[in-house]
Amino acid sequence: MNTFQTTIQGRLVTISLNRGRSNAINHEMVKELDACIKTLENDDSVGGVILTGKEGFFSSGIDLIEAYDYNEEQSRQFWIDFLALQNTLAAFRKPLIAAISGHSPAGGCILAICCDYRVMAAGTFIIGLNEVPVGIIVPDSVFNLYSFWLGQRKAYQYLMEGKLLKVDEALEAGLIDEITSPDKLMNAATEKVTAYMKLNPVTWSESKLNLRKELTGKLKADQKETLNKMLKQWWAPETRQGLQMMIQNLKSKNTPVN
Repeated sequence: MNTFQTTIQGRLVTISLNRGRSNAINHEMVKELDACIKTLENDDSVGGVILTGKEGFFSSGIDLIEAYDYNEEQSRQFWIDFLALQNTLAAFRKPLIAAISGHSPAGGCILAICCDYRVMAAGTFIIGLNEVPVGIIVPDSVFNLYSFWLGQRKAYQYLMEGKLLKVDEALEAGLIDEITSPDKLMNAATEKVTAYMKLNPVTWSESKLNLRKELTGKLKADQKETLNKMLKQWWAPETRQGLQMMIQNLKSKNTPVN
């Protein structure tokens, strides 16, 4: 895999995102991660998975620099596959823990909220969904996923504001479940996933799927109409201009993109 590394300890697999400084999500990462999760789902030797990033960044979200240059067909396929990845992660039968090692806005946050539990490193990091200020129409599948953890009222307000939360704010809001020091992050994630793995796997996975049945049903729903609206706005001149200015600003500051 070019965009992440996997390590195996007994029945536990750790997926460490590894693409550039900030783990920005491009089409290659989406396809590789989707294929990996599906493989682990069907591997009886795997009991649980930890998804993590690198020091300072879990994932900065969609790689706007690369995505900006996709042509119309590439853009459509990227978003189709990204929404499919969201469903693949959320419907994963086995314990899936997010060890959030740093900043996790936008697409990075989406990866994290597909998981069963989120441990985040303490620090001056942010997490949340800021698609609206970026110029991306929020699909209802993202709202359904966000509101699964935050409740509809809070999810609606945060999405419409493009609110990014500090670590302690994320814990208070219920967006993450635990804060730990960066050096203890993987130990905390391993402790949680191991606790899940000690439970009867059939009982645990069937209960997970039952409790997520409504959510995964919504994630599997036809997104064609929403996707068409997203793409129309993505290619609108004012959106392209805003993205271009944002990318130039980020490049000038040498700051990783969302």
